[in-house]
Amino acid sequence: VQLQACGGGLVQARDSLRLSCAASGRTFSSYAMAWFRQAPGKEREFVAKISWSGGSTHYADSVKGRFTISRDNAKNTAYLQMNSLKPEDTAEYYCAADTTTDYGLGTKWIEEYDRWGQGTLVTVSS
Repeated sequence: VQLQACGGGLVQARDSLRLSCAASGRTFSSYAMAWFRQAPGKEREFVAKISWSGGSTHYADSVKGRFTISRDNAKNTAYLQMNSLKPEDTAEYYCAADTTTDYGLGTKWIEEYDRWGQGTLVTVSS
């Protein structure tokens, strides 16, 4: 499985942005996906996860109510819709796949994800 993330950019506070993660290789609809982010000087942290079917999602408290994770299994793509962006959302955003668990729900634990995209930078100015 290869993952390709895109959609980052420079925006102002309160703006919106949508990240995409295109997957290739193994059947996309058979594994859970997640988004993580890493700010300069900080460790990579969980943002959101979505189950293989899209029926189960979970968010970090810091983004709950502002971000929405989704997936289109017909297009082999996962998304992260980010609304009401804040300067503290500035980070490199990474999509990740748990391809070791068939039809998994996904988790917030970074060690559960075995495939990673290259990252896309989101910068939010105040």
